[in-house]
Amino acid sequence: MICVEVIQQQLVAAGMPGWAAMLPQQIEQALAAERHGDLGRWQHLLQQLPDVKAADIDLKADALRIGRAADIDEKTCSDIYQTLRTLQPWRKGPYEVFGISIDTEWRSDWKWQRLRSHIQPLSGRKVLDVGCGNGYHAWRMAGEGAELVIGIDPSLLFMSQFNAIRHFMADPPAVYFLPLGMEAVPGDLAAFDTVFSMGILYHRRAPMDHLLELRRCLRPGGELVLETLVIEGDENAVLVPQGRYAKMRNVWFIPSVKALKNWLQRCGYQDVQVVDVTPTSTREQRRTDWMAFESLQDFLHPSDANKTIEGYPAPLRAIAIARA
Repeated sequence: MICVEVIQQQLVAAGMPGWAAMLPQQIEQALAAERHGDLGRWQHLLQQLPDVKAADIDLKADALRIGRAADIDEKTCSDIYQTLRTLQPWRKGPYEVFGISIDTEWRSDWKWQRLRSHIQPLSGRKVLDVGCGNGYHAWRMAGEGAELVIGIDPSLLFMSQFNAIRHFMADPPAVYFLPLGMEAVPGDLAAFDTVFSMGILYHRRAPMDHLLELRRCLRPGGELVLETLVIEGDENAVLVPQGRYAKMRNVWFIPSVKALKNWLQRCGYQDVQVVDVTPTSTREQRRTDWMAFESLQDFLHPSDANKTIEGYPAPLRAIAIARA
């Protein structure tokens, strides 16, 4: 399920032998049976996937395309469809697998379109994607020519979804999913050309520490791409929700754009730019057949869509880029 030896080789070649040495024990602990009761079921589902491979893939398509409907017969298509459906909820995407459209909760392609023209070209770069979800953006990074993409996320369901997508690629690029949190990444790597942290900062009790952790992963001059919730206000404005924010328990600090820039500069980043600020709409995040649980519409105030259900400002997201 995870080719640890291959990833170790990639890390060594990328100048991270220390992490490579730690990786087998980290993966063993992450995949311990007690971590998630459904892991065995998900592993069994992946083993039952039809052994078909697609050489024709498009990692630049908004709906990442793996193969075409004409590549497989009706029964194989049905088997794939049923397995992918069982791996719900699908939150990040969209995907198209042999003609099967996976309509995910998030239109993650919209976020990619907002940031793509502002970042350094990814061709030939070593990239770390922190909180990578099921890997949608990691595949998009590979589509832009990244030499190596390491995605980390502790969710074993996201890992299973990533592996399901990768299973159908005849010659997958060097994109790897590690079921780890940021705390598993050794300090002072100074090895990645680009580090992405999207939708993570507001979940951190110590946001400054997170920004410093990200900086230590970057080589000198490397680029941080940060996407996070923000509020309107001056450089001193920071929202600390009492209880939940948009029904999320683990939201700690939501800064203004100016405060976010100050945080990044305080943590030693240079050339800090906020390149996009966009309200999250119910067209970008919504309930679908592939994600049948509550979504943004359920998190907003029923009589005022400019507020969360708790009365806080509705989700507003900013993309910042900065140089280590």
